[in-house]
Amino acid sequence: MGIMEESTIKLKLSPPNTYDAVVLGGTFDRLHDGHRLFLKASAELARNRIIVGVCDDPMLTNKQFAYLIQPVEERMRNVENFIKSIKSELAVQVEPIIDPYGPSVVDTNLEAIVVSSKETVPGALSANKKRAEKGFPLLKIEVVDLLSGGSCGDKLSSTMLRRLEAENAQKQEVAYNT
Repeated sequence: MGIMEESTIKLKLSPPNTYDAVVLGGTFDRLHDGHRLFLKASAELARNRIIVGVCDDPMLTNKQFAYLIQPVEERMRNVENFIKSIKSELAVQVEPIIDPYGPSVVDTNLEAIVVSSKETVPGALSANKKRAEKGFPLLKIEVVDLLSGGSCGDKLSSTMLRRLEAENAQKQEVAYNT
């Protein structure tokens, strides 16, 4: 990593209301506690505005059990309602995204991008590269490390919830057909 890249990454979260506007993205299927922690931490960083990109069709094709992912409108509504329930004074902008960048590379007024683990930092660095090409200011990268939360076993994930739903549907079909 170059010096420029390292200086944009904040491994310890900044204090609340550090940034005027923050951006983040995700699938946010079956809004669960992991999502809520991520959204809450992101909302706390924002003083005035939070922009959330919610993955739409082209971004879902490689997901396991993609056919069970909730409609994008429902996922967007759940994200917006949750953020408004914890920090009602924020301007919340939720939009579907069809590429890894979404609003992070078109909104010049953003100050930080929030990611959910060290593993997702490369995506944020890639967004900064695109911003630099356009002459936009670089985003600070805030890491809400949900993976090192000390939980043992599987981390709660939408994929796991979809897998359970698919298995239950299969069991019901077998029971129905016997």
